[in-house]
Amino acid sequence: MYLTRITLAGRVRTNDLLRHTGDMYREHQMLWKLFPEDPDARRDFLYRKDILYSRPRYFILSERMPVHDLGLWRIDPPREFAPRLRRGQRLQFSLRANPVVRVDGRRHDIVMHQKTALRARNDEEAPPLGLLIHTAGAAWIDRQAERHGFAVLPESLRVDGYRQHRARQGARRIRFSTLDFHGLLTVTDPDRFLAKLCAGFGAAKAFGCGLMLIRRP
Repeated sequence: MYLTRITLAGRVRTNDLLRHTGDMYREHQMLWKLFPEDPDARRDFLYRKDILYSRPRYFILSERMPVHDLGLWRIDPPREFAPRLRRGQRLQFSLRANPVVRVDGRRHDIVMHQKTALRARNDEEAPPLGLLIHTAGAAWIDRQAERHGFAVLPESLRVDGYRQHRARQGARRIRFSTLDFHGLLTVTDPDRFLAKLCAGFGAAKAFGCGLMLIRRP
């Protein structure tokens, strides 16, 4: 696996940028084009988009190295992603995810699902949205941690950035939500944790969700 950062190359016309990143589906197609052409390739990358000084940048975790800059991007030299993890190791993490729960075989936004559940209990008043976001998000990341070889330090966890997104893929309409998670974690099972880092967390991975960035605190 390779971890690569790409940033805008110098001055880029707004129209050229929007042509590639005007919506999430076009953005996903643009990222595909960074890689060598392979008609049989499946999506083999995760990515995270951030805005720095009003300019987009991307972190991409991929099985292949991106090679085509499309006349827009500066591709930093890819770094091999092979962290040496050990049990008990503490790491700082950042994750943008589409956290969902399955009910009757369908995916539901965890924040709206919890809000609906509270409304159904006439004796309980719904908490402020910020508290609801943190509570639902903390429960979700704790479930991920238990399954995938790490533990989150509760006092370090910040859950925010709740957004609802809409995208189109041809005639198909896509709706999903995202949350940002930041904090400290402890590795409990290095092999399981590394496997999940490479596979990604949650749903909507084609739209910039699921890539957990880690570093030493």
